[in-house]
Amino acid sequence: MEYKRIKDSYYIRIDKGENVTDCITDVCLREKIQSGYFQGIGACDQVELSTWIPEKNDFTNHYINGMLEMVSLTGNITTGTDNALFLHSHATFSYLNEQGDIILTGGHLKEARISYTGEIILNPADEKIGRMFDEDAGIEVWKLS
Repeated sequence: MEYKRIKDSYYIRIDKGENVTDCITDVCLREKIQSGYFQGIGACDQVELSTWIPEKNDFTNHYINGMLEMVSLTGNITTGTDNALFLHSHATFSYLNEQGDIILTGGHLKEARISYTGEIILNPADEKIGRMFDEDAGIEVWKLS
């Protein structure tokens, strides 16, 4: 991974074999970024996505291997209730099925390993955004006050 700050944004190149979320977290820790948002594109060969199942009040995980285009990655950085860095990201991937059709899949991104390159733009927030547990939703949500 290599990154560069230009004005208020960080441009991050993620290299083959590196994990997308690990690299974004690493830049945040090095640069002391506690809140912000990011977006990106790239190519991956191993992805773990999850989908929220309301009836179970839990996530189900999906694992995909092979040539995957990371069509879109978007996410935010906040500070969790445990005061640790909290990345929340969603991603869309495309791949060719056996018939040669382009298939799209996506969800909550847990991990994605880069196969060629990943290009991420990270924009820090001016203030720290925390999280709090929402009893009704059963998850941590932004704490804005």
